[in-house]
This record gives sequence, structure tokens and C-alpha cells, in this order.
Amino acid sequence: MIVIIQARSNSKRFNNKVLYKIYNRPMIWHVVSKIKKSKNVKKIVVATSKNKSDDKLIKYLAKIKINYYRGSLTNVAKRLCDVAEKNKAKFFMRISADSPLIDPVIIDKAITIFNSQKKKYDIITNVFPRSYPKGQSVEIIKTAKLRHFLSKFNKEQKEHATKYFYKNYKNFMIKNFKSFKNRTKIKLAIDTKNDLKLILEKFNKKKFINFSLH
Repeated sequence: MIVIIQARSNSKRFNNKVLYKIYNRPMIWHVVSKIKKSKNVKKIVVATSKNKSDDKLIKYLAKIKINYYRGSLTNVAKRLCDVAEKNKAKFFMRISADSPLIDPVIIDKAITIFNSQKKKYDIITNVFPRSYPKGQSVEIIKTAKLRHFLSKFNKEQKEHATKYFYKNYKNFMIKNFKSFKNRTKIKLAIDTKNDLKLILEKFNKKKFINFSLH
């Protein structure tokens, strides 16, 4: 399975957060490191924009030898689709760069479902409905289905690649898997500096690096 991390540096609420250092490592490093712990991920690509604001991100990714792709800033759905097609991936997993605590066990759970039922579903997800915390979201998307419906996406759906499918869920085969406990009150995504502050108050370095919900 190929994992595509969507990332950009010009976040309005937390500018350049993907390179913000957490325990002396940029946030994007933590995301990549967690994904690498998965047993079933074969390739990781960071999909970012062509904008100058992402030049520093690209420089860092090149330094640590992480694959990257530069595309549209606002049309994230097309950016993801282009990466998947460039890598000849019929399906791909989407993960956000604001998820430095992404649990590799959840990644592997999604891929296990995919491997057993891959011809059946257009999307395999854990956010429809959500039972895992924000920051633990994974979505496996059928590339051809995304490409086919791109032209129908509105501005918001171009930025949030799966919203169109969830809005029109009756027209698609969507598999949602749930947590054993409802953890939606917990937030592990980092949208603001305050989010990061609250998370770091809960975790020391060892717990942060080795975080798992399981």
C-alpha cells in the first residue's frame, strides 16, 4: 500500500506547522516515522504544493530522503490523484500531515480490511462515522473513482478529497471501521499551537514517540 501524506506550510491557524519542531524533530518527521512502523506500507509520498511557501518543506524532505510531489495548493483531491496515478497505484491511503501521533496499528487495520475485500469498496475509512480521535484518521481511496468524480467537486470538496463521497454515500461502496471505544472527545490532530501545547502536557518524549491507542 502506498501512503500519501497531504501537507502544506501556509496553514492560517498554525503557519509552517509541518516543520515545527516537536522534541527536536519537525512534525512531518514524526508523521513519516509513525507510518514507517506499519507492517504493510510499501511506499510513502508527501504531496505538497508548488507554492514558494512549501520550498523549505521540499528541502527538508529531500534531506531526509522522503519521496515528494508538488501540485495544486487548493485542489488537494487532484494532487492526491496525480500522485497515485504517477505511482500506478489503483488504491492509496490518505493521511494528513497534522497527525504526528498517527497509530500504525490503525493503518495496518485498514490495510488488512483492504486486502481481504479490496475489490468491493471505493473507500475504506474510520471517519464515516468517526469513532477514533481526530489525528487518527485513515482513508483508503480507489484512484479511478476519485479521478472520475473530480470534475464534480466544489471548492470545499477539492480541498477535502473525500467529502464528495461521504455526501453522496448512497452512490458508493464505503466501508467504515470503528474503535472499540468511542474516542471522539479526544483530539490528537494539531491544528493550532494550543493543540500542540495540550498534547505535550499529556506526553513525555518516550510516550510521544511510542504512542499507540492499542
